[in-house]
Amino acid sequence: MGICPICNGFQELQKECQSCGTSLEDSGRVMDYYDDYSPYMPIDLMKLEDGYPNDYEKHQCPHLLKCPQCGYDEIVFIEE
Repeated sequence: MGICPICNGFQELQKECQSCGTSLEDSGRVMDYYDDYSPYMPIDLMKLEDGYPNDYEKHQCPHLLKCPQCGYDEIVFIEE
């Protein structure tokens, strides 16, 4: 199991919105939004079920980024 530098506060993620140029906000791991219990499940188990075929094997943590200005969102894979 790898350690995500964003989830653990070692780094900050900075990226601009493709639509309006505003700084995107990190909304956390994508799999935390699947259902009420997702944030409490083992991370590696969720990676096997999250629909991204290589994030477990490549030790990547998918994060949801949202624009507070225009609502644009995107998923970014963070190297663990």
